[in-house]
Amino acid sequence: MEGVSDSFSCFFKEAPAQAGAWMEAVQKLSGASALDRKTECIAYVAVLAAVGLVSGIPFHVKEAKSLGATRDEIISAVLLSLPAVGNKCVAALPAALEAFDAKGERC
Repeated sequence: MEGVSDSFSCFFKEAPAQAGAWMEAVQKLSGASALDRKTECIAYVAVLAAVGLVSGIPFHVKEAKSLGATRDEIISAVLLSLPAVGNKCVAALPAALEAFDAKGERC
């Protein structure tokens, strides 16, 4: 899968059965969501920033951008959890903006 982190690439290569099961669950959860795909992607960027999973930020920012998310929406998503988790989420901002500003790249 293009654009995924090194850890997820390793996961898919070294444990394909588990990775397949994981992706099946992810797809089913997404299908059960009442959110439209763009909103869901933006929300997921917020969750990744809140829990400190910066390595997943670029892939999901590019996906959100491809669905019409703006740079300001990405910034707001990353900083959404600031009151709840403090400045921990700020660490995701550089990766999010770098991914958003990258030219000619698609997920």
